[in-house]
Amino acid sequence: MSEIRYERPKTAEAAVALLAAAKGPARVLAGSTDLLIQMRSGRLKPELLVDIKGIAEMTSIVAENGGFRLGAAVTCMELIEHEGFSRAWPGVTDGVKLIGSIQVKGRATVGGNVCNASPAADSVPALIAAGASASILGPSGRRELRVEDIAAGPGKTSLAKGEIVTAFVLPRRSPRSGDAYLRFTPRTEMDIAVVGVGVNLTLDDKGVCTQARVCLGAVAERALLVPEAAATLIGTKVDATALVRLAAAASAACRPIDDKRGTKEFRIKVAGVLVRRAAQIALERARGNN
Repeated sequence: MSEIRYERPKTAEAAVALLAAAKGPARVLAGSTDLLIQMRSGRLKPELLVDIKGIAEMTSIVAENGGFRLGAAVTCMELIEHEGFSRAWPGVTDGVKLIGSIQVKGRATVGGNVCNASPAADSVPALIAAGASASILGPSGRRELRVEDIAAGPGKTSLAKGEIVTAFVLPRRSPRSGDAYLRFTPRTEMDIAVVGVGVNLTLDDKGVCTQARVCLGAVAERALLVPEAAATLIGTKVDATALVRLAAAASAACRPIDDKRGTKEFRIKVAGVLVRRAAQIALERARGNN
């Protein structure tokens, strides 16, 4: 077995310096629920592990500018149990609740779920629908990136060498706003999404949708933000006609693969069904969020 160097820096800047200076393969260790499995299977053979769980800015949930700054190393259970966040962003919480068993959620992090870059990750469509951005630190300094721009393909991100996601920023919620995440799996729990759907919308004082974001997971090489689907809701009261158009637009955007868990045709059909249901949940939440 090859030797692995383990480091536990106290600041994000120190973590970046370690990653940037690494000569061989290096990985960030947060919850490690995916990383350790990949290492044991031989898929990954890092020479350096940089443990970020001791970095304060990456392990905190902070109310900021009416929204939230969520540290990338915050565990799923910490986020689920944060009443203020769950009340503001129930759709994001919907997605995080579906990440593995309760034991896995006690270790797994949202940052790891995003940066693992699985097309079927449950937190990602919900975060994208929420309009979340990522705060990234690297050798060249800090920058902001929309969550939809992080994954470049299965298991690949757009982050440069030495860059890490330190936090996710969720904006202030407008009045009469609601979001929701739904997925389809063959089993009721502890399974991987065959299709996942995140919807976020805002109503005016007459109940007309003024803003919307729709994101689909597990139907392409990465989660898809679908403006065409969102456009079917804007200017409507999210009525039956709008929901039919929403379903059609979502299905049309899918470009899935066939695998043992579902055919292309099945995923395309299910995406349309789920997006209608998610929109209806988001609508009810918006009506109750005045």
